[in-house]
Amino acid sequence: MATNRRYGDGCAIATALDYVGERWALLIVRELLLGAKRFTDLQDGLPGAGSKVLAQRLRDLESGGVVLRRTLPPPASSQVYELTEWGARLDGIVVALGRWGADAPEPSGDPVGADSAMIRLRSFFGAQPAHPWTATYEMRLGRYRFTIRIADGQLAEVSRGEPRERPDTVIETDPGTLNDILGADRARTKAIKDGRLAITGDDQAGHRLFDAVRS
Repeated sequence: MATNRRYGDGCAIATALDYVGERWALLIVRELLLGAKRFTDLQDGLPGAGSKVLAQRLRDLESGGVVLRRTLPPPASSQVYELTEWGARLDGIVVALGRWGADAPEPSGDPVGADSAMIRLRSFFGAQPAHPWTATYEMRLGRYRFTIRIADGQLAEVSRGEPRERPDTVIETDPGTLNDILGADRARTKAIKDGRLAITGDDQAGHRLFDAVRS
């Protein structure tokens, strides 16, 4: 069990919260949805969580079978955290919570992290079977890199790291700007004009990607 503070309720919802109901637990899951991370990367994504709290929550999630820790092969040899197969099944739950939170009566004005912005893009992407296209993108959010692949108008991949092949389009911005322009054409135009968003390579493919995201 991921926490000693159990609800003592046999309902499956309560059981789920026994594992991921502690503060920061689901946000750690969010940070790992797009791939493994080192402890320092998790700290960067969750600056409000102190190192002791984050370490404890990771131990809880690891003991509960939600997260596993492994050592990368040389030359990296660093330890990373990633979701187990069972933990990865929280993907749809976290996305649904994000959609629900997006309609909150008082939306948050707090900063948005890179993974959060990318998950928002993935969550609100609408397949385009009537106007299909295929392209590979590299999304650069400061020092963070992500790969996006569209195949025949379908979202085939959103993952952390640079694309394995040369991308058709490179998009450079920051997490907050990306979050703000998704589903907002005027905000996108203004961000380009202000220099906060740059699309290089196949410019048309870049705009088609954003056109397919509707929140």
